[in-house]
Amino acid sequence: MKNSVAAATTRVVLADDHDLVRSGIKALLTMIDGVEVVAEARNGRELVHLVESLRPDVVMTDISMPEMDGIAAIAEIHARQPQVRVLVLSMYDTVDFVKRAVSSGACGYLMKDAPPFELEQSIRSVMATGTYFSPVIAQRLLQPSEPTASDELTDRQLEILKLIAQGKASKEIAFDLGLSSKTVDVHRARIMERLKLNDIASLTRYAVRKGLVKP
Repeated sequence: MKNSVAAATTRVVLADDHDLVRSGIKALLTMIDGVEVVAEARNGRELVHLVESLRPDVVMTDISMPEMDGIAAIAEIHARQPQVRVLVLSMYDTVDFVKRAVSSGACGYLMKDAPPFELEQSIRSVMATGTYFSPVIAQRLLQPSEPTASDELTDRQLEILKLIAQGKASKEIAFDLGLSSKTVDVHRARIMERLKLNDIASLTRYAVRKGLVKP
């Protein structure tokens, strides 16, 4: 039961592109004393606009979202409103993901399969100390990090790899990017050479592991 004499309410904006997931998280958050979900976003661009207009205390966001992904949204929010505390709630636990989120301005990171009590713990912690990393993530950060996708590939190669992993053929990719099919094929060959991968299935698995596309 909520405490009617509680201190100032912590206002949260929640972002996830899956309606059921977002509803479940919201239900858990509304059970926490002194926490109010003031808005929900389905993509990163909507999240940035909501944060700009509502100026919440905390943002809790997924990383993989349409239109603008969570990393880009975090960077935009941090640049405009550095006082807003951003918590990442994700299924990705690789070191490069966590470091990308933190370098963009996130102050906390927890997994979607975390126990419900960790939601409250994370919000209380970022409000009190400015940071929160779940035990699983803290352990990951102690491990040596592998190269990020942007360390291994150029921006254009990343763009093409994402489309390949989405199942698009060379002609479709060429049309989307305003390139020739031959140019796309050359890029794909160079991507495979750089990553030492030999087929589309391997490229797709790489893209999923690096969080470039959803599984």
